[in-house]
Amino acid sequence: MNPGETIIKKRSVIIAGHKTSVSLEAAFWDALKSIARSRGCTINDLVAEIDGGRTGNLSSAIRVFVLKTGALGR
Repeated sequence: MNPGETIIKKRSVIIAGHKTSVSLEAAFWDALKSIARSRGCTINDLVAEIDGGRTGNLSSAIRVFVLKTGALGR
């Protein structure tokens, strides 16, 4: 594991026209970017989709989404 992958990065995303900050490990941001690219959308679009289906914390929902997407190969 690359030590840089575990560094927490805080980034702003726009969800439904509102700017919010999300803190994730660099590895999750990289994975989210890759998933968005493969789907032909932006990270903001993908985070908005995740936000629409979550019941808990947004950062946790993103991590679970990335893990499930990777595990299922979607």
